[in-house]
Amino acid sequence: MDSNAGNLLIVVLTFNSSTVIEGTIRAAQKVSPNILVVDSFSTDNTRERAEGMGCKVVTRAFKHYADQRNWAIQEHGNAYPWQLHLDADEALDTSAIASVRAALANPGSESGFLLKRLTYFMGKPLRFAGENSWHMRLFRSGHGACEDRLYDQHFTCSGPVRRLEGLLHDRNVGTISEWTARHNRWSDLESQELLRPQETAGKLEAELSSDPRKRRRLYKGMYYRLPPGLRACAYFFFRYVVMLGFLDGRVGFYYNVLQSLWFRVLVDAKLAEANAAAESPPVGDGHAAGTPGTF
Repeated sequence: MDSNAGNLLIVVLTFNSSTVIEGTIRAAQKVSPNILVVDSFSTDNTRERAEGMGCKVVTRAFKHYADQRNWAIQEHGNAYPWQLHLDADEALDTSAIASVRAALANPGSESGFLLKRLTYFMGKPLRFAGENSWHMRLFRSGHGACEDRLYDQHFTCSGPVRRLEGLLHDRNVGTISEWTARHNRWSDLESQELLRPQETAGKLEAELSSDPRKRRRLYKGMYYRLPPGLRACAYFFFRYVVMLGFLDGRVGFYYNVLQSLWFRVLVDAKLAEANAAAESPPVGDGHAAGTPGTF
């Protein structure tokens, strides 16, 4: 292993991740032996498997991703010059491992490095579904933090960033029922995030930039300026037709329908529900409580 490996702490967030954690850790150990698992009270044997592979495991209640990641940075990450943050089901491929090693050996002026994430669905990689996004997961300690957002958080850093070769395989394991349950929870967080006062401090800028994350954030802002309902249909057309999601076959169809025409419509419905509740008169002013309405 490279002599620079000791300068890197790898932080892995887990919860009931026993079916995937070993693959993630095996790949991570090819970059650094210093692996910290932050577990959210798993009820399976995630903790035992991680400890059996030589990882340090700490347990902390999960509030949301930004809270958990920033706690790990503040409490553990800054003891090392560099940090790499992963989810339990995210595994570095051979090319990404080599790229991370090279970046640690010769980082130049960069404070952070971007990795491209390849999303899996129903056990299949989505090569064309428009879901291969870039994320900054490797950064200098003292320069990086996770955005204070309830959903769709990115790491930010004070300094230049550069893309690395290779892929971060997001294996996204679990049944369709588990996938939809997670996305139902995430639709709550997305709608809450959109309704709370927006602050720019510590947030990723939305702008046309060489940084693909900033462009994606700009496009997302443009998406939410479109009419509800219509924007989800437009999003499906963009991902499934323009981004060639149909080339991912049946799995690509299922994923794009669920991600665009179900999840995004669900967010819109919850936004409408919250806005209607804020505008409705209080109970007791002559309106019948619980009277069904129409949408």
